[in-house]
Amino acid sequence: MKSSKTWLMGLAALVLVGAGAAWYGLAPRDPQAAGVAECRASRETAERLKPLAKGEVAAVGVSSTPKPPPVIAFTGPEEKPMSLADFKGKTVLVNLWATWCVPCREEMPALDKLQAELGGHDFQVVAINVDTRNREKPKAWLKENGITNLAYHADPEGKILQVLQKSGHVVGLPTTFVVDASGCEIALLKGPAEWASPDAVAFMKAALNRP
Repeated sequence: MKSSKTWLMGLAALVLVGAGAAWYGLAPRDPQAAGVAECRASRETAERLKPLAKGEVAAVGVSSTPKPPPVIAFTGPEEKPMSLADFKGKTVLVNLWATWCVPCREEMPALDKLQAELGGHDFQVVAINVDTRNREKPKAWLKENGITNLAYHADPEGKILQVLQKSGHVVGLPTTFVVDASGCEIALLKGPAEWASPDAVAFMKAALNRP
């Protein structure tokens, strides 16, 4: 009788172990770890960029473990709803700016020049305005200052800042990050830069693997 009880207890233990293994196999994996795994191929690009984060772009942090950027939603030209997923297949330099931010205004002409020089089928500067009061003011400011090469993107509800503050991307404006063609974040800058400088152009050409 005793051996029978022992046998039943052992069988129950095996069932529990099997059920646990099955649950583990079906349980969702850590999304952050999965994201890093998805972006493993982007490490080559990041390594190519590291020695070029110098001079005018010395403050740019190049990621050692590229991962998908936070999910953000904004409006594009003609107020069309968009997200970064709409740019997959193209490397994008995402810049958050506002008309009340002096460093933001100062770097907009350089971003406009960068788009004019490198923009094309494989690259785009995505400058997202985060003014929340007068929705027409940013458009008027761009026109008055001759910023003609950047498509107008905006988040008039201010939701992007909330998301990127939680993720640690934003401590102030401007904030800029680079997402490669695979949709993986490879670089982040908290602050302004001279984006039309030879240093910045060389950095972005390396991100695009252009000569």
